[in-house]
Amino acid sequence: MDFLTNINQKITDLLGPAGLMLLLGGLGIVLAIAVLPLLLQKKVEPFDRVKALRTQTTTKVGKGPELRMQDQRGDKLKKFANFLEPQDEETMTASRLKMLRAGYKNKNSVRMFHFAQLVFGLGFLSLGVIYAMVTSASAPVSTQFMLMSTIGPGGAGYYLPIYWVQRRLQMRKEEIIAGFPDALDLMLVCVEAGQSLDQSINRVAKESRAGYPALADEFDTVAQEVKAGKERVMVLKDMAERVGVADVASFVTTLVQSASFGTSISDALRVYSNEMRDKRVLRAEEKANTLPTKLTLGTMLFTVPPLMIILIGPSVAGIAKTLEKMTG
Repeated sequence: MDFLTNINQKITDLLGPAGLMLLLGGLGIVLAIAVLPLLLQKKVEPFDRVKALRTQTTTKVGKGPELRMQDQRGDKLKKFANFLEPQDEETMTASRLKMLRAGYKNKNSVRMFHFAQLVFGLGFLSLGVIYAMVTSASAPVSTQFMLMSTIGPGGAGYYLPIYWVQRRLQMRKEEIIAGFPDALDLMLVCVEAGQSLDQSINRVAKESRAGYPALADEFDTVAQEVKAGKERVMVLKDMAERVGVADVASFVTTLVQSASFGTSISDALRVYSNEMRDKRVLRAEEKANTLPTKLTLGTMLFTVPPLMIILIGPSVAGIAKTLEKMTG
C-alpha cells in the first residue's frame, strides 16, 4: 500500500491533482488506438477469397500498375467496411449521393469519409489530452477546463470532414448554377450549327473546363455514359439526381419531353436558355437588393459612433468646463 501511495504522490506532484485521471485517460486512448485495428478487422469469407482470385485473374491482363496500386489501397480499407460504411442501404445510398454531389466519385469515398472522421477525431482528442496534461503539470486546472480541452478538440476533429464535404458540395453547386446559362447558350449554338446533341455535350464539356470544371465533369460523365451504350434519358436523369440543382433538373425534363414528343431540340434549348439568362439576372438583382440590409450593421458600428463624437463631443466638453467653473 505504501508503494502505491508513493506512486500516487509522485503522479500528483508531476501532473497535478487530476494527474491520475489524466494518466488513466491517456493510457485508455493509447490502448483503444492499438486495439482498434484488430476490432475493425473483417474476417475474409472463403467465397469472397475465391471471388477476389477470380477477379484478379480476369483483370490482370491489360491493367496498369497504377490501377493495381489503387485497388490494393482500396482493399486495405475494405477490411473495415462493416464499421466504416453504413449498413442500411438507404443511408448508404444517401451518403454516396452526397459524396457524388461534393465531387468525390470513387467507390470508396464513403469509406474514406468515415475513416477521416475516425482519424481526425482520435487525433485531435489525443492532442487535447496531451495539452491538458501539460497544462495541469504547470498549474492546477479545473475539471471543466479538462473536459473542454479534451472533448472539444475531439468533437472538432470529428465534425471537420463533415464541414469540408458540406462546403465542397455548396461550392460545387454554386459553380454549376453560375455556369449553366453559358453552357446552354453554347449548346444551343452547337445544335443550330448542325451538331447532334451528343456532339454538343462533348463540346460544352471541353469548352467549359477552364471556367467551370465541375459542370464540365458532369457533361463529360454524360457523354461517356452515352458513348458506353447507356440510354440517354436515363443518363440525363442520373445527371439531374447527381447534381441536385433545380435548374439542371428542369433542363433534363425539357430534353426528355422534347425527345418523347418529337419536338425540335433547338427550340427547346432556345426557350430554356432565355429563361436561364433571366434567372441569372434575377439572382444578381436579388443579391444587389440584399446589400443595403447587410451594410446596415456595418454602417451603424463604424459610421454612427464617430459622427456622434464629432457632433456631440464639443458640446460635452463645453458643458464639462462650465460645470467645473460653477463648482470651482
